[in-house]
Amino acid sequence: MLGTIALILALSGSPIQTAAMAADVDVELLLAVDMSGSMDMEEARVQRSGYLQALRHPDFINAVQGGLLGRIAIGYFEWAGLVNEASVVNWQVIENATDAEAFAAKLEARPIGTRRGTSISNAILFGTGLIDSNAFSGARRVIDVSGDGPNNTGPPVTPARNDAVSRGIIINGLAILIRPSVSTGPLDQYYAECVIGGPGSFVLPVHEPEDFAIAIRQKLILEVSGLTPEPALRLAAGEAAADCMIGEKLRPGFLDRVYPELDR
Repeated sequence: MLGTIALILALSGSPIQTAAMAADVDVELLLAVDMSGSMDMEEARVQRSGYLQALRHPDFINAVQGGLLGRIAIGYFEWAGLVNEASVVNWQVIENATDAEAFAAKLEARPIGTRRGTSISNAILFGTGLIDSNAFSGARRVIDVSGDGPNNTGPPVTPARNDAVSRGIIINGLAILIRPSVSTGPLDQYYAECVIGGPGSFVLPVHEPEDFAIAIRQKLILEVSGLTPEPALRLAAGEAAADCMIGEKLRPGFLDRVYPELDR
């Protein structure tokens, strides 16, 4: 009888075995990286190099190992007007420098190329699906969105952001301000009001190409550690809030389409 019970438990998995096999991590961190046409190839290469340097940096490894469990799950993809599904670097657990190097090597092997359009909303929707469908259980779930312009195609960004946040996902932003556009207003303000969301969410600005590596490393360390920087952006009294549809409004043909949310 005991032998039969043991056989059943071995085949089905006992509660103890299930707990031991659970893919618990401190954070599920998904990197959603802008490769839209407004990023020239030099910027795209500098951005890629920044992520590689950050993933290989001892401070990032120390932040991972300093967590409660000492391991994270990390994934990566690139987006423009649509998500480039071929760019996905699948989820991997990182516990040490060897793991981080393996993930960085996969990213480094990917070709660099830009595409048309900027759809932060599609990036968030795709990222939400990747987080909801993965095999990990993290104390925190984070989508890390980099970008150099406002949403200008695909669904509006705020409903996508709000849906992700309602699912317990935190969205942080890296606003690339190397060639800021006067017509769309301050991009870091747009990210702060229209893109990021969830407890402790934040946006970091990048003003110079040489700042990429440091900013990305700082951002990953904060996200892995669960820390929040002091707000770098505060609205002055009487200052207008960001227009979360500014990118769409500046797109040719915008008025030919119907956006009910503009009537609210």
